[in-house]
Amino acid sequence: MNDSPFEIIDGDSNIGLVLLADHATNHLPAEYGQLGLPESAFARHIAYDIGIEGLTRKLAAQLGVPAVLSRFSRLLIDPNRGEDDPTLIMRISDGAIIPGNHPISQKEWRHRLETYHRPYHGAVSQVISSVAAATGKAPLVISLHSFTPTWKGTPRPWHITVLWDSDHRAVHPLLSAIGAIPGVITADNEPYDGALRGDTMFRHCMTAGIPHALIEVRQDEIGDEAGIALWAARLAPILSDLNATADLHTYQTFPSRTGSY
Repeated sequence: MNDSPFEIIDGDSNIGLVLLADHATNHLPAEYGQLGLPESAFARHIAYDIGIEGLTRKLAAQLGVPAVLSRFSRLLIDPNRGEDDPTLIMRISDGAIIPGNHPISQKEWRHRLETYHRPYHGAVSQVISSVAAATGKAPLVISLHSFTPTWKGTPRPWHITVLWDSDHRAVHPLLSAIGAIPGVITADNEPYDGALRGDTMFRHCMTAGIPHALIEVRQDEIGDEAGIALWAARLAPILSDLNATADLHTYQTFPSRTGSY
């Protein structure tokens, strides 16, 4: 694994757009081995968001904007969870028991927070702040994730979805643009609800009044280089147009559906 728990892709801060990939890789530090799991587990969604590293890199390159990618598997500790979330370090995920996570000492829990989770979020804060300083305005933040084609035997029909809490500013035009792509099925807050207290969007955007959206792409859509290239080509002009909207570079705090700040 890369020694750093994050990677920052350089880009032009003056553009005003930031990309995030919380679950970019399935990497584990050598000292953790495979957390007691078979190697096959690390090809599954329980370890990372399949296709998202490639999509984020391609979008960052095409748009010329900075991006932050995690460099550790969500099986080690999930960067898209709040520090007090009980699913921060999973003991079982989609039927897979994770021996290296149970039992776990408070010392090890703190070590993973301090060594991986907090530095990643420090990098996210740093990039968002640098873009805000360069433009003198609120940045637009787009978080990229992927979801499985089926769940517990039930097919998921959407090709791409948008998750959000209550800040609709970027969400509604994004859904409209994605929905206009021929043959593409989309939805909002599917297959998950975007209101998750303490997650990356809550922590860095909702509490600060920064416009944002979380995009979920179905994994079979970006499971190879051709799919990644197709979706990058589709999303790059949409995100560019979205970023050109003046209203998406102002600070406005919305009440969270998860409760008071």
